[in-house]
Order: sequence, then C-alpha cells, then structure tokens
Amino acid sequence: MSDKVFTPVNPNAPESVKNVLKYLSDISGDKILTGQHTQTMAMEELHHIRKITGKEPALLGFELLSYSPNINYYDTDEECMKEVEENYGTLKRAWEWAQRGGLITFTWHWFSPMGGRSKSFFTENTDYDAAKAVIPGTPENRALLSDLDYMAGLLRPFCDKNIPILWRPFHECEGAWFWWGAKGAEPVKSLWRIMFQRFTQVHGLNNLIWVWNGTEAGRYPGDDVVDIISRDMYPEKHTHTGCEKEYLALEKISSEKKIILIGEIGCLPDPDEIHEKKIGWSTYMTWSKDFCLTEEFTTFDMMRKVYNSHYAVTREDLPEF
Repeated sequence: MSDKVFTPVNPNAPESVKNVLKYLSDISGDKILTGQHTQTMAMEELHHIRKITGKEPALLGFELLSYSPNINYYDTDEECMKEVEENYGTLKRAWEWAQRGGLITFTWHWFSPMGGRSKSFFTENTDYDAAKAVIPGTPENRALLSDLDYMAGLLRPFCDKNIPILWRPFHECEGAWFWWGAKGAEPVKSLWRIMFQRFTQVHGLNNLIWVWNGTEAGRYPGDDVVDIISRDMYPEKHTHTGCEKEYLALEKISSEKKIILIGEIGCLPDPDEIHEKKIGWSTYMTWSKDFCLTEEFTTFDMMRKVYNSHYAVTREDLPEF
C-alpha cells in the first residue's frame, strides 16, 4: 500500500497512531491480526483463548455500553441490567491490556442520549430521533453533545498516554436497528462528522484511529474523516474462509486506498486462505461469549489452528508502537 494509506485523517495524531496504521497497512494481503471482543470485567474470552491456544489475541475489543450517561435504570429488564452490570469498569481492563502491549478497539452500544426503555441503543426502545440530533440547538442535539463530552472525558487518559485506539463508533450504520442508523444515510453521516469534529478539534483526542463500520457506500461519511473501513459479518456456523467477496465489496466504498478490517465476525476466518489469495483484511474481531467460549461456531481445534497459523499475528508477535 502507499504511504497515504497510513497517514491519519487527524493531522495531530501522534507517532503511535501512525505506527499502528503503517503496521496494519504493511501486513495487508499477507497476515492478519487475531482479535477478540470482550464485554465483561472477567474477560472470559481472553482466558479461554489462552487456555485453548497458549496464545493471546493481538487486538482486544472492549464494550462501552455501561458508560452511556442516560441508561434508564427504572424501565428496564433483567437481561439489560445483567449486561450493564457485567460491563462496569471495563475501561480498567482496557488500560491493563494496553500496558501489556496489546492493541485496543472500542465498541459503544450507545444508550439513547435522551433515554428510552431497556437497551435503548435499539431503535425499537427509544423515540430519540437521529435526524433531529444533527440539527444545532435542538434538545436532541444538546443531549448528543453532552454525551459526547462525557465520553471524551473517559477517553482522555488513553490520549494523554498516546495509547492508540481503534475507535469504531456508529457500528453497523447500514441498519435501522440502532437509533443512529434509523433515519437513513444523511443523519448517520452527519453524526459521524459531529463526533469527529467534537473529539478531534474540541477535545483533542488525537489517539483515536477512526474505523467506519458499514456496508453501504451511501452512508460513508468521507475519506477525510475515516482511517479504516470495516464491516460486520456472521457467516454460517463453522464456515472458515478468507471472506474474499466481502473484502472486494468494501474496497469499492472509497475511491482512495484504505486499510480494511473485519469489525465483528461470528466464525474465525482462515488466515491461510487470506495469505494464499492475498485478501487484504488487516485484522478481525470475533464476537464475545458463545461465539468464542463454545464450539457452536468455531471448534477449539480450529481455534488452535488459526492462532498457530504462520499468517496469524498474536499479541506475542506485535511490535512496540
């Protein structure tokens, strides 16, 4: 890839961010970083992978849902509260992981900035209107900015230490199931640009690597505010391939050459096929709990095979960024 691929869209990005982007660019089409999502303080997935494979993922995903400022604790259900309570304090785990030299990515199932019922990041559980949220001065907009400022404060310590974060906001933006995608292309593109401006220019969060997550080119906010393009996918159980078709589709999202990764996946991809066919995924992130802890989607033998592939990068293989 060209040098432009790993030039951050934020001109104030530190060397650590530039180094991560260069590394992801360099391995593209040859190797792939192993990645795993976690959503609890216990981080069962990390311990399970270590037990099964003797190795650790290079990239660890952390969930920020419990850090949403407007969770409705009065109109909720047991399932929602279990997820929230298990998620308390996971930023501490992210900090510890960074100190061990692992890469971090954050997912934010953002509870509606103006409240709602239960898991109000789902459109069906909130009346929050993304189209109104992007209009300056509306109550929805003020609530949006308030939440962004709150989250910026939580991310500040990572920035102060120049710890690079693969920041994947408004994930699965092609869908109407989350409030941010429910009003179509223009609002979700505007939401991205509002966050980008607020985090980079107002709060100076220069350590963020901006990872757009979707499948529709019409919802892409622009090359000037996106470092990496990604998508989520959940193949049939025990289907382990290089996901070439999905990669080629993402290549068409931008006219520029961009780093491309798998934001979420259910079954482990095949690093050997990725290498053999020169498919340019830079990393993947298997989803949490049953997708990792059981053999329902990937057998433990396959997990061992992937983590011990010559073309799979684990935490032990990472350089210092």
